[in-house]
Amino acid sequence: MVGKGIHIEGLKKRYGSGDTAVEALKNVDMEVAPGEVVGLIGPSGSGKSTLLKCLGAVIEPTAGRMILGDEVIYNNGWKVTDLRALRRDKIGFIFQAPYLIPFLDVTDNVALLPMLAGKPNAEARQRARELFKDLDMEHRAKAMPSQLSGGEQQRVAIARGLVNRPPVILADEPTAPLDSERALAVIRILNDMARKFETAIIVVTHDEKIIPTFKRIYNIRDGVTYEEAGEGRDFELKYK
Repeated sequence: MVGKGIHIEGLKKRYGSGDTAVEALKNVDMEVAPGEVVGLIGPSGSGKSTLLKCLGAVIEPTAGRMILGDEVIYNNGWKVTDLRALRRDKIGFIFQAPYLIPFLDVTDNVALLPMLAGKPNAEARQRARELFKDLDMEHRAKAMPSQLSGGEQQRVAIARGLVNRPPVILADEPTAPLDSERALAVIRILNDMARKFETAIIVVTHDEKIIPTFKRIYNIRDGVTYEEAGEGRDFELKYK
């Protein structure tokens, strides 16, 4: 699967040096195929946040290899010169809070990212509208963020993560503020969108409501990843 989705080999991250050095990531191996949603779990301090920041090109690893989509981005050093463009074009981010811009309607909240990437305004807004159709949000396309429910705001955040059609999405506790019904609806949407757009998605979570839905899970403990088979439990929920 090398060259597709997410591929990580022997990733390490050390903070500090000498006697005060901390090995946040000791040996991380991970593969996520296009169209797959994988859970990343582990106790506080296990390295989840550090791993996500390395994958998101926010911090530099100490050693190892990372491939996102069809591009080697890190091989014992960055292999891309413009990390900002990498984050904008190749990686979608979904956070615990939607972080929508309050003075823009939801269409412009989603269209802003492709506009910043140089897409014409009309094309960017058309991409947003197409995603709203997929997410059953067409009727809310002109709404302001304050007019949306929590579940609707998270769907807008998902659309924003997908709008530049990245090969990879990193979702950090995307269901934490939601009740069970809306949390499972968000996970179903992520699975649907992963399959439709051939996107590899990692969901970092402590949320016991959604962990049974993953077919594969990476458990990170003391900076080392362990792959586990998930329950892959089916769930039949309509979007709320």
